[in-house]
Amino acid sequence: MKVEQLTCSIGAELVGVNLSDAARDESLFLEIKAQLLKHKVLFLRNQNMTRAEHVQFAERFGSLEDHPVAGSHPDHPGLVQIYKSPEHPMDRYENSWHTDATWREKPPMGCVLRCVECPPVGGDTMWANMALAYAKLPDAIKEQIADLRARHSIEASFGAAMPIEKRLGLHAQFPDAEHPVVRTHPETGEKVLFVNGFTTHFTNFHTPDRVRFGQDFTQGAASLLQYLIGQAAIPEYQVRWRWQPGSVAIWDNRSTQHYAVMDYPPCHRKMERAGIMGDTPF
Repeated sequence: MKVEQLTCSIGAELVGVNLSDAARDESLFLEIKAQLLKHKVLFLRNQNMTRAEHVQFAERFGSLEDHPVAGSHPDHPGLVQIYKSPEHPMDRYENSWHTDATWREKPPMGCVLRCVECPPVGGDTMWANMALAYAKLPDAIKEQIADLRARHSIEASFGAAMPIEKRLGLHAQFPDAEHPVVRTHPETGEKVLFVNGFTTHFTNFHTPDRVRFGQDFTQGAASLLQYLIGQAAIPEYQVRWRWQPGSVAIWDNRSTQHYAVMDYPPCHRKMERAGIMGDTPF
């Protein structure tokens, strides 16, 4: 297996490896996992594996989870079908920096995404290293956010365009989750900036040492949150991947954000993603 680093900050392409083999070979899988912890997102070309092999490989990391809005393959629970088509333009709603499913109490630890069909040009995906984003923050900001916690919502994101009854039902099924603004990676020990497009507000900002008057809370907290969310958009923290049928991306959801670029004309873009269950951020 050859490892080709793609940027100075994040991402590597694995060459000469077949994930179908890694699904059955413990030593090969552990080698891939070590590279994932190091580079945070891995890319492979020409992975002509079956859906069953896709699931089998992803399950080496842990149990898979379904998505309450995006549909899973009927024969492979946990294999989410992210299918975009020119017939349903609203389905192309995807272009936002985010960490997958932080509205869960236990967000996914990672994902394995395979391209089935993609536009001839466009439709790339970008990832950002949020451990590096935290490390590069000014010390004063690190001190300010050290004890902050924030709320993450599926209702305010996936549910926003739903009729009110359906949206409230989604909220009842998945109440907003609260997570630390800075989480610790459970395997590497890195500090990670852990706010994204699902984050709505801080839950413990309004304290005497932070707030003098109402404006400090309403504008100060909002401005700080937007500043932190905006760190993912810094190019020096990013890698960009151009898809081809059979390409695969494996990412550590605990230390990254990603963005599906919606720059392609009306056409089909079919991706299948296995999301791996994670733990409670701390």
